[in-house]
Amino acid sequence: LTIFFDRQIRKQQQQQPRQHQLVTESLVDRLRRLSYISSLSSFTQRNSSYPSTTLSTMSESHSHGTNTPLDWIRIAISCFLVAFSIVIVLALIATGNTKLAQDVHPVAAGVILWACIIWMSMIEGGQCSMVGLPPIDRELYKESHPITYKICSWGHKGDNLDRYLMGRQFMVIFVNFTISLAGAPLAGAQVLGLPSWITAIFLDSGIAMVLQNVVVGQLTSQVNASHCMLDYINTHFMTFTYWVAALIEVTGVMHTSYLIRYMCYWAAGKPVESNEPPRDGMQNVWFWGRVAWSLFILGYALAVTLEALFKGQTALWEGVPEVVGLILFFVLMSVVGLLEGMQIAFFTVAKLPKSERGDAPIAMKTCECLFKNGGKNLPGFMCGRQMTVTLCFFIIARVTTINVGEGDENIFGVSDSIQNFFNTGFLGAIITTILGSISWQLVASAFPIAFLSNPIVYIFLQLALALEATGICAAAWFLGLVQKKIMGFQYDEVYVGTPE
Repeated sequence: LTIFFDRQIRKQQQQQPRQHQLVTESLVDRLRRLSYISSLSSFTQRNSSYPSTTLSTMSESHSHGTNTPLDWIRIAISCFLVAFSIVIVLALIATGNTKLAQDVHPVAAGVILWACIIWMSMIEGGQCSMVGLPPIDRELYKESHPITYKICSWGHKGDNLDRYLMGRQFMVIFVNFTISLAGAPLAGAQVLGLPSWITAIFLDSGIAMVLQNVVVGQLTSQVNASHCMLDYINTHFMTFTYWVAALIEVTGVMHTSYLIRYMCYWAAGKPVESNEPPRDGMQNVWFWGRVAWSLFILGYALAVTLEALFKGQTALWEGVPEVVGLILFFVLMSVVGLLEGMQIAFFTVAKLPKSERGDAPIAMKTCECLFKNGGKNLPGFMCGRQMTVTLCFFIIARVTTINVGEGDENIFGVSDSIQNFFNTGFLGAIITTILGSISWQLVASAFPIAFLSNPIVYIFLQLALALEATGICAAAWFLGLVQKKIMGFQYDEVYVGTPE
């Protein structure tokens, strides 16, 4: 669909040439530009009537989501739902009603769950900082934030930021899979004597896990890291996170994504962008060898997962036909991919003038909805999108996590040790990372206007905004205030001033 709409747009451009051509930037440039500029634009919009701005008014401008009595009512309701979700998930673990609690030990499952949630907060917040800090001269914070200075010196050299984001994307999905194994309920699980309808809403649908993981582990960190980038990663916890992401990228497990990236540029007729000199002979052998290795891993992971699914050897709910599980697998991966691509396409057009956002009716309608009321619907979409993506990840984990018990026939007759490795959910994480996330981002990066011309994009924009309007994630704003107070975070403008 994206390529189809791109062809239509090109035909229109040939018939009616435009004076200004859209300059395509790399994916990292777009993320970097929006992450840093969006906070400044929201600050400007809220303070445009003042000739000058003090740090106190700056603080108020950044406290979006906690400004009105209605906001605090939504926060109170959301906090109750999050607290209730945490209690019932811990009850599940204590009673051995999750996979890790049953197979290992409830205490181990609880520790792993919260270790992953805490790590997720650094992974998510670290991305905001890493893609937002490059426009700032590192010498400005060399003395005040020495750890941040070192991390950015590594991460912003050459194409290292691309490599970090590639490894980080796999970390996000694999940590989500691990959280699902530690906290997701087993089939038919009952806790605390809850009525069946509450169990169906919070446990069977995965809402409890989603609220716990998204609000505590993701949105809270994004609230602070988007404005306190320097303080947020000025810790060796981020140093550890950065090097783990870099190590994951070096393994080449996801190098298929680089191939997809090149194919997108070739299909668009654009040169591949890089901040490094061309690779020499041995570097090409090393690079393309890992691409071939990644293609083999992806193909084998798909074969093993589909074989287990058709044999009924996954964690799919009992009574659900294998064909339905297969359909769920590909449909939900497409939903996740679409939302990931929408994020990139929205980032691309966020700072473009209206005249350069295309003249396709659906694209214009999408942009009008997204940027009306001073652009407030953009962060609203991000909130609803995060909820939807995480829920999809948990369901995909149930569908793709292989569950071959003792005495059952191993997939493709492999040894027990290899089968135990399959049972970890690692293969599902690989498939989802490459086919359900990064590839869609790259397509949207190459064809942003064509991507927005898809009517399905507009429908999912409305669904994400409707989900955010419920206030179900509003607790993230309150938790962000608490975290900021405890950690002593300061806004970046305190240390380096504004771009002006």
